[in-house]
Amino acid sequence: MLHSLILLAFLASLTTLAVIRPMAGVIAFECFTFMSPQQETFGITGTLPVALIAALATVIGCIVNREPKKFPVNSITILITCFLIQATISTIFALAPPSIVLPVYTDLLKSFGFLLLVAALLTNRKRIHALVWLIVLSIGYYGVKGGIFTLLTGGNDHVYGPPNSILTDNNQLAVALLTVLPLMNYLRVISAHRVIRFGMAAAMMLCVIAVAGTYSRGGFLALFAMSAFLWWNSKGRIRSGVLIALGLILAVGVMPSQWVSRMNGIQNYHHSNSANDRLTVWRQAFGIALANPLTGAGFKATATPSVIHRYYPQANQRATHSIWFQILSQGGFPFLFIFIALNVASVIKLHRIRWRTRGDPSLRWIDELCRMIEVSMIAFLVGGSFLSLGYYSLFYTLLLMIAALGAILQTVPAPSTIQADRRIKFPDAPRPLAPSWRLRRSIQK
Repeated sequence: MLHSLILLAFLASLTTLAVIRPMAGVIAFECFTFMSPQQETFGITGTLPVALIAALATVIGCIVNREPKKFPVNSITILITCFLIQATISTIFALAPPSIVLPVYTDLLKSFGFLLLVAALLTNRKRIHALVWLIVLSIGYYGVKGGIFTLLTGGNDHVYGPPNSILTDNNQLAVALLTVLPLMNYLRVISAHRVIRFGMAAAMMLCVIAVAGTYSRGGFLALFAMSAFLWWNSKGRIRSGVLIALGLILAVGVMPSQWVSRMNGIQNYHHSNSANDRLTVWRQAFGIALANPLTGAGFKATATPSVIHRYYPQANQRATHSIWFQILSQGGFPFLFIFIALNVASVIKLHRIRWRTRGDPSLRWIDELCRMIEVSMIAFLVGGSFLSLGYYSLFYTLLLMIAALGAILQTVPAPSTIQADRRIKFPDAPRPLAPSWRLRRSIQK
């Protein structure tokens, strides 16, 4: 009961502040969405629509305050809007009953609509860093907690997320932790405080151990893909390669023999019932998409008996277990093409932003953040290939963060402009502030 009261007080304070400062509402909404603390209080807050309350307060704050009234228009926001339009078309022509399709569509519409508002509010470095810190603390909490749990139990028990949330499943928790790991590394790299750097390094190691503790084979594949991509794009490949290898060896070394046997099943996937079930449902999802190429069969197509039995009478209804086949079967080929185009446009924009910021110390934080977001995308896309996470808001939040970074960069003079007019003098890039205790010591000397 005490936990519920504390959480209600937190919600009340942030929603009240959101009317004055809408960014506070964003913090509240994303906290309740990513972390789901209301599911761990075991009280009345577990049934309250806390995220919706925070979202409504944010919208009211944007109306009554001088916050952006125009959504940023770029390739990412346009494609996400097209994504919502195709989801609407798919819902209209869905084969599943409205009682199954409409709740999913309503949640998707509310989540993505609010994320577009968030993209309009991310207008400066402080707000983007606040969101990055929120994501890291919200999901990293379960990584640190799970890593300690794995060490204490010797890896003999599985790590799970909070109940009644998208992170409850061990596989989905593993992918979420891997998606957040590069953001942790970003905070570690740019921080001027040694405590934060060491703290983030320790948290990253515990998160890797927690991923191993989930016993997720898809998460294990995503971990190696992310590590390889991070190593390839790192500046010091020898040093980073050694550190990544040591981290992987340490994470694998604490796991028992049954974990090794489960991971060996990746090589012998033909003898795994789980792998064969996934291959079967992927073929069925593709067949449903071929029968409904323009609209798909609607949300939860392969998990609805009336839909799957229409095309495969002997099939068992189950989740699609792949973002690609999930999107394809539920929205048709246009839905999948929009999703692929969204990822391609995001990567292109990332590299354009990094090209603009190259060599400018004052914009180094944008370059580092873009580099880590790209690693997060790799982790999610590889891990999500084995999970039904096609509409996970964390991934789309990162994509909209790219759009916000591009909008911020447009306010910075282009390098050619600076070189053309040498009379314009810009202040030097601010150096990271030293900790206060170090400043006091220098003053005393």
